[in-house]
Amino acid sequence: MEIEVAREIGLCFGIRRAIKLLTEAASKHGKVEILGPVAHNQRLVQQLHKAGVNMIASLEETTGKVVAIPTHGVGPDTVSQMEAHKLHIIDATCPIVKRAQLAVAKLARADFTIIIFGEKEHSEVKGLLGWAQGKGMAALSTKQIIVPSQGNVIASESQQSLPLSRLGVISQTTQSEASFTGFATQLVTTFMPKTTEIRIINTLCQAIQARLETATKLARKSQLIIVIGGHNSANTKRLAESCSSIVETHLVETAEEIAQSWLDDKHRIGITAGASTPDEAIQEVTAKLNSLA
Repeated sequence: MEIEVAREIGLCFGIRRAIKLLTEAASKHGKVEILGPVAHNQRLVQQLHKAGVNMIASLEETTGKVVAIPTHGVGPDTVSQMEAHKLHIIDATCPIVKRAQLAVAKLARADFTIIIFGEKEHSEVKGLLGWAQGKGMAALSTKQIIVPSQGNVIASESQQSLPLSRLGVISQTTQSEASFTGFATQLVTTFMPKTTEIRIINTLCQAIQARLETATKLARKSQLIIVIGGHNSANTKRLAESCSSIVETHLVETAEEIAQSWLDDKHRIGITAGASTPDEAIQEVTAKLNSLA
């Protein structure tokens, strides 16, 4: 059995940076609390917990004075609350997410209605909507955007109506380039006759795109792809979706999830991993596959 690991795989710069910031802060201060998971990978959360980084769901749960912002970022109201409580803030927001936040804030100041291509319940998108200051909505399809009969406003599911006159469009950083391009093209086709300006800003993470590209190349020459990462990780799910359209694909968070039956009559196995997947998880899955070969 031949086992090949994708060229671009595992922890990205933004998450490696966050791990360094958080572990150094925990070493210095003794304890750090973080507003939600640093990234959507349970093993990574557990590793940081052992290092003194404790996850909390909200500022109300804070017991110390050192609080971190996770890689997905938060809205400006949350930052203001942290400052009001005189907390020492460790900002582990991914620089690519920070760039998207600044783009949203700039569009909001210019009075654009902001459409975010992304999952509205994802923590990154929630933070981006905060920077939109009430002028944004999230959608994964133009079909989710409603134009009422009067035609000069748009609305999305459970969100208030917003002006249609000027539209700013960005993406959740972990979406695929192909999906965002398709969404933006459809949006221009649908709304250009009804608006005076559409401004599209590329906020995609290129590290995520590189992982998607190398994973799909590997899928085309493999009989099976194993994707390693959190089951609730957006970028890991993108990898699994892209590979599964080409070849049999399984998403696992640990080596223990691998079934011997997946390997029956398979001679070329490919391995890829999400941007929030620790190196140790990749090594363990690779070792498990070699032991089953």
